[in-house]
Amino acid sequence: MKRSADISRKTGETHIRVRLDLEGSGGGESDTPIPFFNHMLSLFTVHGFFDLQIKASGDIEVDFHHTVEDVGLVLGDAFREALGDRKGIRRFGHAVTPMDDALSAVTVDLSNRPYMVFRVDMPLTRQGGFDLPLTKEFFRALATRAGMNLHVHVPYGENAHHVIESIFKGAGRALGRACARDARDPRVRSTKGLL
Repeated sequence: MKRSADISRKTGETHIRVRLDLEGSGGGESDTPIPFFNHMLSLFTVHGFFDLQIKASGDIEVDFHHTVEDVGLVLGDAFREALGDRKGIRRFGHAVTPMDDALSAVTVDLSNRPYMVFRVDMPLTRQGGFDLPLTKEFFRALATRAGMNLHVHVPYGENAHHVIESIFKGAGRALGRACARDARDPRVRSTKGLL
């Protein structure tokens, strides 16, 4: 079974298309009107070993929020579709990722029960027009639509770019591990038999 998805969403604010292959090598392209976001999505892709194509346009003259959140929603839909019944996946993933002065811990459970904890204690600074609340909105949308329990914790970090980069790299690594197949058991990793 090919674990991939091709999802589009068009609203009055944005137009997003995502192509995702969970059996990838970390390749692809992120094409949004937000250069810093493209950079973060590329890091997420490379460190998660997904093949990911994202094409997004939106009303960035208003602000970046609609585009960032909608990319998270569509990417979450793509993960949900690509994972299918979630049989044989590891389900859990965790990554502690340094980026110079910053350190993040990201933990994922592909439980099909959406929840997010985002504990990042730093000033709300902007990086290329992209700020920490947008990072939180992206991951909240992704977790909700993908059906994942997502915990992000940054105990320290001084530079906003480094903090956000550490989070995106860590999320890719943790999600890549959670999506990976475990040859030891082809069933759903749950005592209930269903996620």
